[in-house]
Amino acid sequence: MFMGEYHHSIDDKNRLIIPSSLRQQTKDNKDEFVITRGLEQSLFLYPTLEWQSLGERLKNLSTTKSNSRAFVRLLFSGAHPVQPDSQGRITLPQGLKDFAQIEEKIVIIGAFNKIEIWSEERWEKYYKQQRSIFEELSEEIMDVGI
Repeated sequence: MFMGEYHHSIDDKNRLIIPSSLRQQTKDNKDEFVITRGLEQSLFLYPTLEWQSLGERLKNLSTTKSNSRAFVRLLFSGAHPVQPDSQGRITLPQGLKDFAQIEEKIVIIGAFNKIEIWSEERWEKYYKQQRSIFEELSEEIMDVGI
């Protein structure tokens, strides 16, 4: 399970550091990931095993539904395998960097089964909007006590 919030910058070669505490939380303890377009203009970084599991679940979607086809196309067409170097850096593909409107400062968050990468500006805006309705979301989503 991935958790936490980390503030970093990307370098001039589009590399960013995946915090070691997140890299070490993969199920198979391997530093192999798949990065792709996420939601709210974030990027999703899946450990390879989790990505394969997601693929298995998505292949059960109906191919006759246009929304299913569009989702799978957009998710998989933006996907790139990445492996951190010895310093824990991955290179962010330019197309994904543009999609997420990342310039320099980023926020990396643990999001249960995946890691999300946000531009710092977009994350701060999203966080402020959602924080104000956190209790409301909790009541709506959580049927079990925390």
